[in-house]
Amino acid sequence: MNKKSKKVLRENIISFLPTGEYYYKKALDELQKEQYEKAHKYLKRAAELSPNDPMILLQYAILQMEIDNFELAHELLRSAHAIDHNESEIVFFLAEVNAHLGNFVEANKFAQMYLEMDIQGEYTEEAMEIVDFTEQEDVVSLQVDTPSGEALFLQEKSRRLMEQGKFAEAVELLESIVVDHPDFWAAFNNLALAYFYIGEEEQAKALLHDVLNENRGNIHALCNLAVIHYYEKNEEELEEIVGLLTKINPYFVEHRYKLGATFALIGKYEQAFKWLRSLQRKGFEGDPGFYFWLSHSAYFSGHEEIAKNAWKALLKLDPEKAGFEPWLPVKSESDEAASKIQKEYILEKIEHKHVSERIYGFYLLGKSKHRQEIISHPKWIVVDDLTTMEKLFLANSLGHDFDEKSPAEKAFLRVIAATDLLYDKYKPLEHEDTFLFQMWFVLVERGLEKAYGFKNPRALAAATEYMFESSRSKNVTKKYYAEQYGITTNTLTKYINELMQFLPLFDS
Repeated sequence: MNKKSKKVLRENIISFLPTGEYYYKKALDELQKEQYEKAHKYLKRAAELSPNDPMILLQYAILQMEIDNFELAHELLRSAHAIDHNESEIVFFLAEVNAHLGNFVEANKFAQMYLEMDIQGEYTEEAMEIVDFTEQEDVVSLQVDTPSGEALFLQEKSRRLMEQGKFAEAVELLESIVVDHPDFWAAFNNLALAYFYIGEEEQAKALLHDVLNENRGNIHALCNLAVIHYYEKNEEELEEIVGLLTKINPYFVEHRYKLGATFALIGKYEQAFKWLRSLQRKGFEGDPGFYFWLSHSAYFSGHEEIAKNAWKALLKLDPEKAGFEPWLPVKSESDEAASKIQKEYILEKIEHKHVSERIYGFYLLGKSKHRQEIISHPKWIVVDDLTTMEKLFLANSLGHDFDEKSPAEKAFLRVIAATDLLYDKYKPLEHEDTFLFQMWFVLVERGLEKAYGFKNPRALAAATEYMFESSRSKNVTKKYYAEQYGITTNTLTKYINELMQFLPLFDS
Protein backbone atom coordinates (compact mmCIF):
# COMPACT_ATOMS: atom_id res chain seq x y z
CA MET A 1 0.00 0.00 0.00
CA ASN A 2 1.47 3.38 -0.98
CA LYS A 3 1.77 6.35 1.40
CA LYS A 4 -1.21 8.16 -0.12
CA SER A 5 -3.48 5.15 0.33
CA LYS A 6 -2.32 4.70 3.92
CA LYS A 7 -3.06 8.34 4.67
CA VAL A 8 -6.57 8.10 3.20
CA LEU A 9 -7.25 4.90 5.14
CA ARG A 10 -6.06 6.50 8.39
CA GLU A 11 -8.21 9.59 7.80
CA ASN A 12 -11.25 7.43 7.04
CA ILE A 13 -10.79 5.47 10.25
CA ILE A 14 -10.48 8.65 12.27
CA SER A 15 -13.55 10.19 10.66
CA PHE A 16 -15.66 7.20 11.64
CA LEU A 17 -14.57 6.97 15.28
CA PRO A 18 -17.89 6.81 17.21
CA THR A 19 -18.70 9.46 19.80
CA GLY A 20 -20.97 9.50 22.81
CA GLU A 21 -23.64 11.18 20.68
CA TYR A 22 -23.35 8.39 18.12
CA TYR A 23 -23.99 5.70 20.75
CA TYR A 24 -26.72 7.82 22.35
CA LYS A 25 -28.67 7.94 19.08
CA LYS A 26 -28.20 4.20 18.56
CA ALA A 27 -29.52 3.62 22.09
CA LEU A 28 -32.62 5.72 21.41
CA ASP A 29 -33.26 3.72 18.24
CA GLU A 30 -33.01 0.47 20.20
CA LEU A 31 -35.35 1.81 22.90
CA GLN A 32 -37.98 2.52 20.24
CA LYS A 33 -37.66 -1.12 19.15
CA GLU A 34 -37.86 -2.22 22.82
CA GLN A 35 -34.40 -3.79 22.53
CA TYR A 36 -33.42 -2.93 26.09
CA GLU A 37 -30.22 -4.99 26.33
CA LYS A 38 -28.76 -3.31 23.26
CA ALA A 39 -29.96 0.09 24.47
CA HIS A 40 -28.27 -0.49 27.82
CA LYS A 41 -25.00 -1.41 26.11
CA TYR A 42 -25.08 1.68 23.87
CA LEU A 43 -26.04 4.07 26.68
CA LYS A 44 -23.28 2.72 28.89
CA ARG A 45 -20.79 3.34 26.11
CA ALA A 46 -22.26 6.79 25.43
CA ALA A 47 -21.90 7.75 29.09
CA GLU A 48 -18.28 6.56 29.09
CA LEU A 49 -17.44 8.63 26.00
CA SER A 50 -19.46 11.71 27.02
CA PRO A 51 -19.46 11.83 30.83
CA ASN A 52 -20.30 15.56 30.78
CA ASP A 53 -23.42 15.30 28.63
CA PRO A 54 -26.36 15.62 31.08
CA MET A 55 -28.98 14.21 28.69
CA ILE A 56 -26.96 11.08 28.05
CA LEU A 57 -26.51 10.60 31.79
CA LEU A 58 -30.25 11.19 32.27
CA GLN A 59 -31.27 8.54 29.75
CA TYR A 60 -28.79 6.06 31.15
CA ALA A 61 -30.15 6.73 34.65
CA ILE A 62 -33.75 6.19 33.50
CA LEU A 63 -32.78 2.84 32.02
CA GLN A 64 -31.05 1.87 35.27
CA MET A 65 -34.25 2.72 37.16
CA GLU A 66 -36.19 0.44 34.81
CA ILE A 67 -34.05 -2.49 36.01
CA ASP A 68 -34.28 -1.37 39.68
CA ASN A 69 -30.64 -0.29 39.85
CA PHE A 70 -31.57 2.80 41.84
CA GLU A 71 -28.17 3.44 43.45
CA LEU A 72 -26.39 3.80 40.10
CA ALA A 73 -29.31 5.80 38.71
CA HIS A 74 -29.06 8.16 41.69
CA GLU A 75 -25.35 8.69 41.08
CA LEU A 76 -25.88 9.35 37.36
CA LEU A 77 -28.69 11.83 38.04
CA ARG A 78 -26.65 13.72 40.61
CA SER A 79 -23.84 14.03 38.07
CA ALA A 80 -26.28 15.24 35.41
CA HIS A 81 -27.81 17.77 37.81
CA ALA A 82 -24.37 19.10 38.75
CA ILE A 83 -23.72 19.77 35.06
CA ASP A 84 -27.15 21.29 34.29
CA HIS A 85 -29.16 22.70 37.21
CA ASN A 86 -31.86 24.04 34.89
CA GLU A 87 -33.04 20.83 33.25
CA SER A 88 -36.40 20.10 34.88
CA GLU A 89 -36.53 16.48 33.69
CA ILE A 90 -33.33 15.67 35.61
CA VAL A 91 -34.85 17.28 38.70
CA PHE A 92 -38.02 15.19 38.43
CA PHE A 93 -36.14 11.93 38.13
CA LEU A 94 -34.01 12.92 41.12
CA ALA A 95 -37.29 13.17 43.04
CA GLU A 96 -38.40 9.76 41.79
CA VAL A 97 -35.13 7.92 42.42
CA ASN A 98 -34.90 9.34 45.95
CA ALA A 99 -38.45 8.14 46.62
CA HIS A 100 -37.46 4.65 45.48
CA LEU A 101 -34.40 4.74 47.75
CA GLY A 102 -36.47 5.86 50.73
CA ASN A 103 -34.81 9.29 50.86
CA PHE A 104 -38.19 11.00 51.32
CA VAL A 105 -36.88 14.40 52.39
CA GLU A 106 -34.75 14.60 49.26
CA ALA A 107 -37.61 13.25 47.14
CA ASN A 108 -39.90 15.97 48.44
CA LYS A 109 -37.28 18.66 47.86
CA PHE A 110 -36.72 17.74 44.22
CA ALA A 111 -40.43 17.22 43.52
CA GLN A 112 -41.16 20.73 44.87
CA MET A 113 -38.28 22.09 42.82
CA TYR A 114 -39.67 20.46 39.66
CA LEU A 115 -43.11 22.00 40.21
CA GLU A 116 -41.55 25.43 40.66
CA MET A 117 -39.54 25.01 37.46
CA ASP A 118 -42.25 23.54 35.22
CA ILE A 119 -45.77 23.59 36.69
CA GLN A 120 -47.26 22.55 33.35
CA GLY A 121 -44.55 19.97 32.67
CA GLU A 122 -44.84 16.40 31.50
CA TYR A 123 -44.35 15.00 35.00
CA THR A 124 -46.43 17.48 37.01
CA GLU A 125 -48.97 14.90 38.16
CA GLU A 126 -46.29 12.42 39.26
CA ALA A 127 -44.35 15.16 41.06
CA MET A 128 -47.48 16.19 42.99
CA GLU A 129 -48.03 12.56 44.01
CA ILE A 130 -44.46 12.40 45.35
CA VAL A 131 -45.05 15.61 47.34
CA ASP A 132 -48.32 14.27 48.77
CA PHE A 133 -46.78 10.94 49.69
CA THR A 134 -43.64 12.35 51.30
CA GLU A 135 -45.68 14.82 53.41
CA GLN A 136 -47.84 12.14 55.03
CA GLU A 137 -47.42 12.15 58.79
CA ASP A 138 -46.24 8.55 59.09
CA VAL A 139 -43.72 8.97 56.29
CA VAL A 140 -42.37 12.19 57.80
CA SER A 141 -41.94 10.45 61.16
CA LEU A 142 -39.74 7.83 59.52
CA GLN A 143 -37.36 10.56 58.39
CA VAL A 144 -36.79 12.28 61.74
CA ASP A 145 -33.58 10.40 62.56
CA THR A 146 -32.57 9.59 59.00
CA PRO A 147 -29.29 11.00 57.65
CA SER A 148 -29.51 13.60 54.90
CA GLY A 149 -29.71 12.62 51.27
CA GLU A 150 -26.17 13.93 50.84
CA ALA A 151 -24.89 11.62 53.58
CA LEU A 152 -26.71 8.63 52.10
CA PHE A 153 -25.28 9.42 48.68
CA LEU A 154 -21.74 9.64 50.07
CA GLN A 155 -22.30 6.40 51.97
CA GLU A 156 -23.33 4.69 48.73
CA LYS A 157 -20.30 6.17 46.99
CA SER A 158 -18.05 4.76 49.69
CA ARG A 159 -19.61 1.33 49.21
CA ARG A 160 -18.82 1.49 45.50
CA LEU A 161 -15.22 2.45 46.27
CA MET A 162 -14.91 -0.59 48.53
CA GLU A 163 -16.34 -2.85 45.84
CA GLN A 164 -13.65 -1.51 43.49
CA GLY A 165 -10.93 -2.23 46.05
CA LYS A 166 -10.26 1.47 46.70
CA PHE A 167 -10.28 1.05 50.46
CA ALA A 168 -8.04 4.02 51.34
CA GLU A 169 -10.36 6.36 49.42
CA ALA A 170 -13.37 4.79 51.09
CA VAL A 171 -11.81 5.28 54.53
CA GLU A 172 -11.20 8.97 53.83
CA LEU A 173 -14.77 9.49 52.64
CA LEU A 174 -16.36 7.53 55.49
CA GLU A 175 -14.29 9.33 58.10
CA SER A 176 -15.67 12.63 56.81
CA ILE A 177 -19.23 11.24 56.93
CA VAL A 178 -19.07 10.07 60.55
CA VAL A 179 -17.62 13.41 61.67
CA ASP A 180 -20.63 15.24 60.21
CA HIS A 181 -23.15 12.53 61.18
CA PRO A 182 -22.13 11.00 64.54
CA ASP A 183 -25.31 8.89 64.71
CA PHE A 184 -25.07 7.44 61.20
CA TRP A 185 -24.33 3.87 62.32
CA ALA A 186 -24.28 2.38 58.81
CA ALA A 187 -21.35 4.67 57.95
CA PHE A 188 -19.53 3.60 61.13
CA ASN A 189 -20.04 -0.06 60.24
CA ASN A 190 -18.71 0.41 56.73
CA LEU A 191 -15.77 2.41 58.06
CA ALA A 192 -14.92 -0.50 60.36
CA LEU A 193 -14.95 -2.88 57.39
CA ALA A 194 -12.78 -0.50 55.40
CA TYR A 195 -10.29 -0.36 58.28
CA PHE A 196 -10.24 -4.16 58.32
CA TYR A 197 -9.58 -4.32 54.57
CA ILE A 198 -6.53 -2.03 54.85
CA GLY A 199 -5.09 -4.09 57.69
CA GLU A 200 -6.20 -1.97 60.64
CA GLU A 201 -7.93 -4.86 62.42
CA GLU A 202 -7.67 -3.45 65.94
CA GLN A 203 -9.07 -0.09 64.85
CA ALA A 204 -11.92 -1.88 63.08
CA LYS A 205 -12.84 -3.88 66.17
CA ALA A 206 -12.56 -0.85 68.44
CA LEU A 207 -14.90 1.12 66.20
CA LEU A 208 -17.46 -1.69 66.15
CA HIS A 209 -17.38 -1.90 69.94
CA ASP A 210 -17.96 1.86 70.06
CA VAL A 211 -21.01 1.40 67.84
CA LEU A 212 -22.36 -1.34 70.13
CA ASN A 213 -21.78 0.81 73.20
CA GLU A 214 -23.78 3.65 71.66
CA ASN A 215 -26.31 1.55 69.74
CA ARG A 216 -26.72 -1.65 71.71
CA GLY A 217 -27.70 -4.69 69.65
CA ASN A 218 -26.73 -3.17 66.27
CA ILE A 219 -26.98 -6.24 64.04
CA HIS A 220 -24.57 -4.97 61.40
CA ALA A 221 -21.88 -4.26 64.01
CA LEU A 222 -22.31 -7.71 65.57
CA CYS A 223 -22.15 -9.39 62.17
CA ASN A 224 -19.06 -7.43 61.15
CA LEU A 225 -17.33 -8.36 64.42
CA ALA A 226 -18.19 -12.01 63.78
CA VAL A 227 -16.61 -11.86 60.32
CA ILE A 228 -13.42 -10.24 61.63
CA HIS A 229 -13.06 -12.77 64.46
CA TYR A 230 -13.70 -15.58 61.97
CA TYR A 231 -10.91 -14.44 59.66
CA GLU A 232 -8.56 -13.86 62.61
CA LYS A 233 -9.40 -17.33 64.00
CA ASN A 234 -10.43 -15.88 67.35
CA GLU A 235 -12.58 -18.90 68.16
CA GLU A 236 -13.60 -17.88 71.68
CA GLU A 237 -14.71 -14.39 70.67
CA LEU A 238 -16.44 -15.73 67.58
CA GLU A 239 -18.35 -18.33 69.59
CA GLU A 240 -19.57 -15.62 71.96
CA ILE A 241 -20.87 -13.41 69.14
CA VAL A 242 -22.44 -16.34 67.28
CA GLY A 243 -24.28 -17.15 70.49
CA LEU A 244 -25.74 -13.64 70.49
CA LEU A 245 -26.58 -13.71 66.78
CA THR A 246 -28.35 -17.05 67.13
CA LYS A 247 -30.76 -15.51 69.67
CA ILE A 248 -31.70 -12.59 67.41
CA ASN A 249 -35.01 -12.77 65.51
CA PRO A 250 -34.87 -9.80 63.11
CA TYR A 251 -37.99 -8.37 61.53
CA PHE A 252 -36.57 -6.11 58.82
CA VAL A 253 -35.51 -7.56 55.48
CA GLU A 254 -32.11 -5.84 55.61
CA HIS A 255 -31.33 -7.40 59.00
CA ARG A 256 -32.41 -10.90 57.95
CA TYR A 257 -30.24 -10.61 54.85
CA LYS A 258 -27.19 -9.43 56.81
CA LEU A 259 -27.62 -12.14 59.42
CA GLY A 260 -28.10 -14.88 56.83
CA ALA A 261 -25.12 -13.80 54.72
CA THR A 262 -22.89 -13.58 57.80
CA PHE A 263 -23.86 -17.04 59.00
CA ALA A 264 -23.13 -18.39 55.50
CA LEU A 265 -19.72 -16.75 55.30
CA ILE A 266 -18.58 -18.15 58.65
CA GLY A 267 -19.85 -21.62 57.77
CA LYS A 268 -23.02 -21.73 59.91
CA TYR A 269 -25.05 -22.93 56.96
CA GLU A 270 -28.22 -24.12 58.69
CA GLN A 271 -28.74 -20.78 60.45
CA ALA A 272 -27.91 -18.97 57.21
CA PHE A 273 -30.42 -21.01 55.26
CA LYS A 274 -33.13 -20.33 57.83
CA TRP A 275 -32.97 -16.55 57.36
CA LEU A 276 -32.21 -16.36 53.66
CA ARG A 277 -34.89 -18.90 52.80
CA SER A 278 -37.39 -16.99 54.95
CA LEU A 279 -36.78 -13.91 52.78
CA GLN A 280 -37.28 -15.89 49.59
CA ARG A 281 -40.56 -17.34 50.88
CA LYS A 282 -41.82 -13.81 51.49
CA GLY A 283 -41.20 -12.97 47.83
CA PHE A 284 -37.88 -11.16 48.32
CA GLU A 285 -36.03 -10.78 45.02
CA GLY A 286 -32.47 -10.12 46.03
CA ASP A 287 -29.25 -8.95 44.43
CA PRO A 288 -26.55 -11.38 43.24
CA GLY A 289 -25.09 -11.61 46.76
CA PHE A 290 -28.41 -12.85 48.15
CA TYR A 291 -28.67 -15.72 45.68
CA PHE A 292 -24.97 -16.53 46.08
CA TRP A 293 -25.25 -17.05 49.83
CA LEU A 294 -28.69 -18.69 49.58
CA SER A 295 -27.26 -21.24 47.17
CA HIS A 296 -24.24 -21.94 49.40
CA SER A 297 -26.24 -22.22 52.60
CA ALA A 298 -28.87 -24.40 50.94
CA TYR A 299 -26.31 -26.75 49.39
CA PHE A 300 -24.24 -27.24 52.53
CA SER A 301 -27.32 -27.76 54.70
CA GLY A 302 -28.72 -30.47 52.44
CA HIS A 303 -31.18 -28.58 50.22
CA GLU A 304 -29.56 -29.26 46.85
CA GLU A 305 -32.54 -28.45 44.61
CA ILE A 306 -33.08 -25.06 46.28
CA ALA A 307 -29.35 -24.40 45.96
CA LYS A 308 -29.36 -25.07 42.23
CA ASN A 309 -32.47 -22.96 41.62
CA ALA A 310 -30.89 -20.09 43.56
CA TRP A 311 -27.75 -20.42 41.46
CA LYS A 312 -29.80 -20.22 38.27
CA ALA A 313 -31.32 -16.97 39.56
CA LEU A 314 -27.81 -15.69 40.36
CA LEU A 315 -26.50 -16.43 36.86
CA LYS A 316 -29.35 -14.43 35.32
CA LEU A 317 -28.17 -11.41 37.33
CA ASP A 318 -24.44 -12.08 37.14
CA PRO A 319 -23.38 -14.58 34.44
CA GLU A 320 -19.70 -14.16 35.42
CA LYS A 321 -20.35 -16.20 38.57
CA ALA A 322 -20.47 -19.35 36.43
CA GLY A 323 -17.81 -21.69 37.78
CA PHE A 324 -18.24 -20.63 41.41
CA GLU A 325 -21.04 -23.11 42.15
CA PRO A 326 -20.71 -24.45 45.71
CA TRP A 327 -20.96 -28.04 44.52
CA LEU A 328 -18.25 -27.82 41.83
CA PRO A 329 -15.14 -28.18 44.02
CA VAL A 330 -16.47 -31.40 45.57
CA LYS A 331 -18.73 -32.67 42.82
CA SER A 332 -16.29 -35.34 41.64
CA GLU A 333 -14.75 -36.05 45.04
CA SER A 334 -15.87 -37.88 48.13
CA ASP A 335 -16.45 -35.91 51.31
CA GLU A 336 -13.31 -37.54 52.70
CA ALA A 337 -11.24 -36.24 49.79
CA ALA A 338 -12.55 -32.72 50.17
CA SER A 339 -11.94 -32.71 53.91
CA LYS A 340 -8.26 -33.51 53.41
CA ILE A 341 -7.64 -30.24 51.60
CA GLN A 342 -7.75 -27.90 54.54
CA LYS A 343 -7.93 -24.15 54.32
CA GLU A 344 -4.81 -23.63 56.41
CA TYR A 345 -2.71 -25.86 54.14
CA ILE A 346 -3.81 -24.01 51.02
CA LEU A 347 -3.17 -20.62 52.62
CA GLU A 348 0.27 -21.79 53.68
CA LYS A 349 1.03 -22.72 50.06
CA ILE A 350 -0.30 -19.61 48.33
CA GLU A 351 1.63 -17.41 50.77
CA HIS A 352 4.87 -19.41 50.37
CA LYS A 353 8.09 -17.68 49.28
CA HIS A 354 8.64 -20.10 46.36
CA VAL A 355 6.58 -19.82 43.17
CA SER A 356 6.34 -23.62 42.78
CA GLU A 357 4.65 -23.88 46.18
CA ARG A 358 2.28 -21.01 45.39
CA ILE A 359 1.10 -22.50 42.08
CA TYR A 360 0.59 -25.80 43.90
CA GLY A 361 -1.61 -23.93 46.37
CA PHE A 362 -3.61 -22.25 43.60
CA TYR A 363 -4.17 -25.66 41.98
CA LEU A 364 -5.48 -27.10 45.25
CA LEU A 365 -7.72 -24.08 45.69
CA GLY A 366 -9.88 -25.35 42.83
CA LYS A 367 -10.41 -28.64 44.67
CA SER A 368 -11.37 -27.12 48.00
CA LYS A 369 -14.75 -26.38 49.52
CA HIS A 370 -13.05 -23.32 51.06
CA ARG A 371 -12.44 -21.80 47.62
CA GLN A 372 -15.02 -19.02 47.82
CA GLU A 373 -14.06 -18.11 51.37
CA ILE A 374 -10.39 -17.79 50.42
CA ILE A 375 -10.88 -15.74 47.26
CA SER A 376 -13.40 -13.48 49.04
CA HIS A 377 -10.92 -12.44 51.71
CA PRO A 378 -9.46 -9.00 50.86
CA LYS A 379 -5.93 -9.84 51.94
CA TRP A 380 -5.30 -13.50 51.22
CA ILE A 381 -5.06 -13.18 47.44
CA VAL A 382 -3.97 -9.86 45.93
CA VAL A 383 -4.25 -10.47 42.20
CA ASP A 384 -2.12 -7.47 41.23
CA ASP A 385 0.82 -8.95 43.16
CA LEU A 386 0.69 -12.35 41.43
CA THR A 387 3.04 -13.50 38.70
CA THR A 388 1.62 -14.47 35.31
CA MET A 389 2.11 -18.13 36.16
CA GLU A 390 0.21 -17.77 39.43
CA LYS A 391 -2.62 -15.95 37.67
CA LEU A 392 -2.94 -18.88 35.23
CA PHE A 393 -3.36 -21.40 38.04
CA LEU A 394 -5.77 -19.13 39.90
CA ALA A 395 -7.82 -18.61 36.74
CA ASN A 396 -7.97 -22.36 36.19
CA SER A 397 -9.22 -22.93 39.73
CA LEU A 398 -11.94 -20.32 39.14
CA GLY A 399 -13.15 -22.12 36.02
CA HIS A 400 -11.90 -19.67 33.39
CA ASP A 401 -11.63 -20.77 29.76
CA PHE A 402 -8.29 -20.77 27.95
CA ASP A 403 -7.33 -20.27 24.32
CA GLU A 404 -6.04 -23.56 22.93
CA LYS A 405 -4.75 -21.74 19.85
CA SER A 406 -2.17 -20.04 22.06
CA PRO A 407 0.93 -22.28 22.42
CA ALA A 408 1.56 -21.04 25.95
CA GLU A 409 -2.01 -21.63 27.11
CA LYS A 410 -2.13 -25.00 25.34
CA ALA A 411 1.01 -26.05 27.24
CA PHE A 412 -0.59 -24.86 30.47
CA LEU A 413 -3.72 -26.94 29.81
CA ARG A 414 -1.50 -29.99 29.33
CA VAL A 415 0.09 -29.24 32.69
CA ILE A 416 -3.37 -29.23 34.25
CA ALA A 417 -4.27 -32.49 32.51
CA ALA A 418 -1.11 -34.19 33.86
CA THR A 419 -1.69 -32.76 37.33
CA ASP A 420 -5.28 -33.99 37.31
CA LEU A 421 -4.08 -37.50 36.45
CA LEU A 422 -1.78 -37.47 39.46
CA TYR A 423 -4.36 -35.88 41.72
CA ASP A 424 -7.12 -38.33 40.75
CA LYS A 425 -4.78 -41.21 41.50
CA TYR A 426 -3.68 -39.97 44.93
CA LYS A 427 -6.73 -38.19 46.34
CA PRO A 428 -7.41 -37.77 49.16
CA LEU A 429 -3.87 -36.50 49.59
CA GLU A 430 -2.00 -37.87 52.57
CA HIS A 431 1.04 -36.12 54.00
CA GLU A 432 3.54 -38.34 52.17
CA ASP A 433 1.74 -37.75 48.84
CA THR A 434 2.34 -34.01 49.00
CA PHE A 435 6.07 -34.48 48.38
CA LEU A 436 5.33 -35.92 44.94
CA PHE A 437 3.25 -32.86 44.09
CA GLN A 438 5.89 -30.48 45.42
CA MET A 439 8.44 -32.06 43.06
CA TRP A 440 5.99 -31.94 40.15
CA PHE A 441 5.29 -28.24 40.62
CA VAL A 442 9.02 -27.47 40.71
CA LEU A 443 9.22 -29.17 37.28
CA VAL A 444 6.15 -27.27 36.12
CA GLU A 445 7.51 -23.89 37.19
CA ARG A 446 10.84 -24.42 35.45
CA GLY A 447 9.28 -26.00 32.39
CA LEU A 448 6.80 -23.17 31.86
CA GLU A 449 9.58 -20.60 32.35
CA LYS A 450 11.56 -22.28 29.52
CA ALA A 451 8.47 -22.62 27.26
CA TYR A 452 8.51 -26.42 27.44
CA GLY A 453 5.51 -27.86 25.57
CA PHE A 454 4.35 -30.54 28.10
CA LYS A 455 3.07 -32.46 25.07
CA ASN A 456 1.98 -35.79 26.55
CA PRO A 457 0.13 -35.48 29.89
CA ARG A 458 -0.03 -39.23 30.53
CA ALA A 459 3.70 -39.68 29.87
CA LEU A 460 4.48 -36.64 32.02
CA ALA A 461 2.45 -38.01 34.94
CA ALA A 462 4.11 -41.42 34.59
CA ALA A 463 7.59 -39.88 34.36
CA THR A 464 6.99 -37.73 37.44
CA GLU A 465 5.76 -40.66 39.48
CA TYR A 466 8.67 -42.87 38.37
CA MET A 467 11.25 -40.16 39.13
CA PHE A 468 9.78 -39.60 42.58
CA GLU A 469 9.43 -43.26 43.55
CA SER A 470 12.82 -44.26 42.14
CA SER A 471 14.47 -41.66 44.37
CA ARG A 472 12.93 -43.37 47.41
CA SER A 473 13.16 -47.06 46.48
CA LYS A 474 15.37 -49.32 44.34
CA ASN A 475 12.55 -51.75 43.48
CA VAL A 476 10.95 -49.48 40.88
CA THR A 477 10.62 -50.38 37.21
CA LYS A 478 9.78 -48.25 34.19
CA LYS A 479 7.64 -51.08 32.84
CA TYR A 480 5.29 -50.84 35.84
CA TYR A 481 4.63 -47.11 35.44
CA ALA A 482 4.40 -47.33 31.65
CA GLU A 483 1.64 -49.95 32.02
CA GLN A 484 -0.07 -47.88 34.72
CA TYR A 485 -0.45 -44.96 32.33
CA GLY A 486 -0.92 -46.88 29.06
CA ILE A 487 2.31 -45.79 27.37
CA THR A 488 5.44 -47.57 26.12
CA THR A 489 8.66 -47.83 28.10
CA ASN A 490 10.47 -45.88 25.39
CA THR A 491 7.95 -43.02 25.69
CA LEU A 492 8.36 -43.02 29.45
CA THR A 493 12.17 -42.89 29.13
CA LYS A 494 11.90 -40.00 26.67
CA TYR A 495 9.84 -37.90 29.08
CA ILE A 496 11.98 -38.80 32.09
CA ASN A 497 14.98 -37.43 30.21
CA GLU A 498 13.07 -34.29 29.23
CA LEU A 499 11.89 -33.59 32.78
CA MET A 500 15.31 -34.26 34.31
CA GLN A 501 16.58 -30.96 32.90
CA PHE A 502 14.12 -29.10 35.15
CA LEU A 503 15.23 -30.67 38.41
CA PRO A 504 17.11 -28.16 40.63
CA LEU A 505 20.12 -30.49 40.87
CA PHE A 506 22.71 -27.76 40.62
CA ASP A 507 21.03 -25.03 42.59
CA SER A 508 23.00 -23.60 45.47
